[in-house]
Amino acid sequence: MQLLYYLLLLSTSIIHVAAGPTPAASQCRCLYGDPCWPSQNSFSALSDQLSQPVLHPVPPESACYPPSSPSGNCSAVLSNFDNGDWRADQPGAMQLPNFQTYILPNGTIEACYMNVSLGVPCEQGSVPPIGVDARTIEDVKNAVCWPRGVHVMDAPLKNMTYDQEFVPDGAPSSSERVSNAVTLGSGVPWHEAYDFVQERGRFILGGISVGGTVGAAGGWIMGAGHSAFAPTFGLGVDNVLQFTIVLASGQHITINAYQNTDLFWALRGGGGGTYGVVTSVTYRTHPIFSLSMAVLAANFSSTDIAQSVITEFIKSQPAWSNKGWGGYSSISTSAFQLQHVAPNVSTTDMNATFSPFADYVSNATQGASQVAYQNFSSFTEWYAATYSQGPPQVGYPILGANRLLSRAVAAENPAQVAEKLLSLNGGVLGILSVAGGAVSEVDPSSMGVLPAWRTAVAELYNTVAWPEGSPNSVIQEQVQALERNTEILNEITPDSASYMNEGSLYEKDFKKSFFGDHYTNLKDIKSKYDPTSLFVVPLGVGSDEWDSDLRCPV
Repeated sequence: MQLLYYLLLLSTSIIHVAAGPTPAASQCRCLYGDPCWPSQNSFSALSDQLSQPVLHPVPPESACYPPSSPSGNCSAVLSNFDNGDWRADQPGAMQLPNFQTYILPNGTIEACYMNVSLGVPCEQGSVPPIGVDARTIEDVKNAVCWPRGVHVMDAPLKNMTYDQEFVPDGAPSSSERVSNAVTLGSGVPWHEAYDFVQERGRFILGGISVGGTVGAAGGWIMGAGHSAFAPTFGLGVDNVLQFTIVLASGQHITINAYQNTDLFWALRGGGGGTYGVVTSVTYRTHPIFSLSMAVLAANFSSTDIAQSVITEFIKSQPAWSNKGWGGYSSISTSAFQLQHVAPNVSTTDMNATFSPFADYVSNATQGASQVAYQNFSSFTEWYAATYSQGPPQVGYPILGANRLLSRAVAAENPAQVAEKLLSLNGGVLGILSVAGGAVSEVDPSSMGVLPAWRTAVAELYNTVAWPEGSPNSVIQEQVQALERNTEILNEITPDSASYMNEGSLYEKDFKKSFFGDHYTNLKDIKSKYDPTSLFVVPLGVGSDEWDSDLRCPV
């Protein structure tokens, strides 16, 4: 069974550098179309410094519009619009196309839609007009140091290195070596990393998504990096040994526990894109293991039955995570789906853990439920069987918001949590059991990741979507619905802690929700390594010093 849950999977092969000259305190950034925008001769000069010509990205859907249409490129667009690998290879594509559009202050939308029958002209939208196809570290350095900001596409940085004995740079002696480490370039997607590590007889903790196209050395890790296996192995940030990064100064430096330690603290959960351009990440790996999976589906004939089942499910979360179980579930007032996995669990232990809950659900629904158990010899066998293909998670407009559910609330107030979740308006709510267990064993002060992860047991995730080409009025209705549901989630989680990688662009207090009490320290570190604010990210560290368009200082 393939569970239908949604993740905010932004393209990890794209890095946005400043949209104009690095501003002084009173200057605004120069944007495309402004008189200050550089000439073609200037971009030709940039090309001379690069290994590849400067790119001029356009929305991929433009291949279906005259004069390009009809063309083979249009056929590729139509057949691959929901393929994450294909979208990551298109300089003008985001994984979610709503991030390719631009809504003007008067509500007009600039976009290029796949559905040409809408009769809307194809426009550039939010797709950067200039890009760099970065094949080398020098390409990244030259793009960052150029006086005008550009869009850096780093997908070609796909180097993968396996070290049986890895010694972090700057370590005082070889006694600090770590066995079986892997270094991944910033363009490596998780499905390639999984295969690379599996071939060497190891397991690496990474992102779980259909097709495995999330970047292994991008925003996933810099936002925390969760997984169904986090209750056993911790978050992604708990498994990082070293980063390399190009700073705003153009320096390419290595950061780890022995050098540039403050930036090492910040990059482990302090947000992607705001400190520099990360070019590689080195991870610890783990022995290959067998694993067990429990899958359950149920239908609810009444709200009372739904309330009963979801209460029992929430109450079970702390105990399950303590045993290393994690996974993904979806709930509504009419149905429930669950998929949980755990490494090195015997069939006997699996039955002992899940059979009481499965029996409870069967009795509550009067038999309107199904449960199945399955064993796999390795992570890659499980991943191929469950996530090599499935319902598309990219290629359509969607926005999400989430809150981290604390262990204490799950244990002490499961009925209240269930009641609030079932009161959400519209669609399916995802419950991602990606915390607790090993995640809770790490000192919250040891790295920049949101401290609430260390007391959490699950992520509560809600989304809204709309048809392609919808007017701004429809989009805003969905945004308001998302905000209303987020307020309901806040009644469950008053600290409003949120996983930024799947967070809302409409957070009322992003500093509290995404960073907690680490924000001040993170901002100081950013100021040290990016003193001119070359890198600014929406709702990222330091963005509070800029207007809503991130164009002018405030």
